[in-house]
Amino acid sequence: MTGQREYEMFEAGDVPLQSGVVFPAMKLAYKTYGTLRPAKDNVILYPTSFSAQHFDTEWLIGPDGVLDPTRYFIVIPNLFGNGLSSSPSNSGDAPFPELTYHDAIAVQHRLLTERFGITKLALVYGWSMGGMQTYHWAALHPDMVVRAAVVCGSARCAPYNYVFLESVKAALTGDPAFRDGRFVEKPVVGYRAMGRVYAGWAMSHGFYRDEMWRAAGFSSLEDYLVRAWDAAFARRDANDLLAQIGIWQRGDISRGAAFGGDLARALAAIKAHMLLMPGATDRYFDVRDNEDELGKLTNAKSAVLHPIPSLHGHRAGNPVNNPRDQAFLKAEIAELLRE
Repeated sequence: MTGQREYEMFEAGDVPLQSGVVFPAMKLAYKTYGTLRPAKDNVILYPTSFSAQHFDTEWLIGPDGVLDPTRYFIVIPNLFGNGLSSSPSNSGDAPFPELTYHDAIAVQHRLLTERFGITKLALVYGWSMGGMQTYHWAALHPDMVVRAAVVCGSARCAPYNYVFLESVKAALTGDPAFRDGRFVEKPVVGYRAMGRVYAGWAMSHGFYRDEMWRAAGFSSLEDYLVRAWDAAFARRDANDLLAQIGIWQRGDISRGAAFGGDLARALAAIKAHMLLMPGATDRYFDVRDNEDELGKLTNAKSAVLHPIPSLHGHRAGNPVNNPRDQAFLKAEIAELLRE
């Protein structure tokens, strides 16, 4: 394959899940950038965020970008449920099982060790759901992760975050195309409703108060909502979106036998240099969650909390067309990589 969307597939086989069921013929789509050194010591893992596929997030990779492929071997594993890795849309008609980040990290770990022989990660970097995966990596493989940058993410899905996602699910599943627990056709009305809900949560009060959408070329608030949000999720299969929402809501690094639900114990297991970068105005990955986590990172080599000083809410952590926030991320990651 050629072009922007080229990627590889890791055939994981039949995978036992945390839920106790076995996922048959599980597949993990991924893409790499840069060259792996013989010592295999220049690896950056960059997991995808909600509804994103690798080509949505690779804008941040480049010689002058946040992640430099001329120095590092960068791997983007596509999260299950995103339409490339195993998802409801490509896994047949059987009910799609409940997946967790633990399941995702287990298969990602197999990809790195079995396909590439990688045993150390110079950095795990992730935004939003990618940030939650980053936290899971640091807790589940503390001797493998040297540095971790959690951007607008948290160690577990906070109750307030969970409620936000319930509103997203309600908007999407209110469409008549949702029948008997799944979508039987594209939910046109549901996609728009979901986008409108997301527009209110993803950006900050100040973003709308100061009409910051004007700088992006929108002529009115309605123009912004229509062009930026109404069809934002329509490119994705609706059943895939529900699967990823479920992974998000179940997110908790302490989930499972290793930590027995003890978040403090899970956070204390982390040994990496930790950089927590919440958005200062993020409404669902609240700064206060990272503040609480910071004090529990007792065995990390270092742990700092540097909120992104931005009115772009959650999107401050994914500043595709936002040079100021992009420069903040670049400077912070450059400093982290000097550790």
